[in-house]
Amino acid sequence: MSIPTLSMAVATYGCTAAVKSGEIPVDGVTINQIEVSPIIAAFRRMVRDLAFDICELAPTTYVIAKAAGVPITALPIFLSRRFHHSGFQVREDAGIATPKDLEGKKVGVRAYSVTTGVWTRGVLMNEYGVDNDKIQWIVDDEEHVTSLKLPANVTHAPDGKSLAAMMASGEIQAGFASRAGIGRSGAPTAGWEAANKDTPVYRELFDNALELEAAWYRRTGIYPVHGCIVVRNDVLGRYPFLAASLFDAFEQAKQQWLEKLQGGATDVPDYDKYADIMPFVGDDPLSNGLEANRATIEALVTYAFQQKLIPRRVPIEELFVDVRKARAA
Repeated sequence: MSIPTLSMAVATYGCTAAVKSGEIPVDGVTINQIEVSPIIAAFRRMVRDLAFDICELAPTTYVIAKAAGVPITALPIFLSRRFHHSGFQVREDAGIATPKDLEGKKVGVRAYSVTTGVWTRGVLMNEYGVDNDKIQWIVDDEEHVTSLKLPANVTHAPDGKSLAAMMASGEIQAGFASRAGIGRSGAPTAGWEAANKDTPVYRELFDNALELEAAWYRRTGIYPVHGCIVVRNDVLGRYPFLAASLFDAFEQAKQQWLEKLQGGATDVPDYDKYADIMPFVGDDPLSNGLEANRATIEALVTYAFQQKLIPRRVPIEELFVDVRKARAA
């Protein structure tokens, strides 16, 4: 029997590089690597058009798509993670000293379902008692899942205005840094990655973010995920071995990267992203598998439900392939 060729769109990270290069093969299939830059563009193509057999996907986009009936299923392979007490900025003149002060304010985020926004709102609501319904969320991009009905307190920025410009003028009082909001210039569909070099320096809502993140993690066990691997359902049905093959390949690639990261070399890809948090999350900052990530996945589903992004809390067993069971089948 001939070996099938499957298309895959995944960004190159330290933990994926060996699979992307072909150094570590995916057993039983040939991978046709599709380069999509920025990778965010692949997310939209996958949930709207099932454009790839295998694709990296933002986890909130995936949960929303799954709840909407898009025929894809995730594997418990997590390509990127970060905490969210940092990266949320406020204007000095906005009267925002505490998270509760965000109520009654206008806040910018690229799209309401952006995973960064969902994690941060979850922290604000569940840790600091913020009433999300009392914040006016201003977006300047489409949602990846077109069937998503946005809450009444989400409005689109006026045509031709960026969140960066609205923050600078005081039309919004807070926003997410970088490409999640006010740190990006240009239309989102054309420049998700485009940095706005003229962005003023705004104050972080939390000035001791790393300390808060460490305490929150130790208390809750929640370590936010940002990238997972999804596969079209018809492909998983046709090749039952694929889930285990992909998991093994990406786990092996991650372990190869980890050996260098744990060795102390500062030139390892993504070193800066994980070096500060490894002292409290452990030597493997990208743990894969369901059980190791159950608290995190359950929190993400709860936050998405609380924020009116999904109509019900989707059980983990519906969201992810149990690789151990797949391997035994």
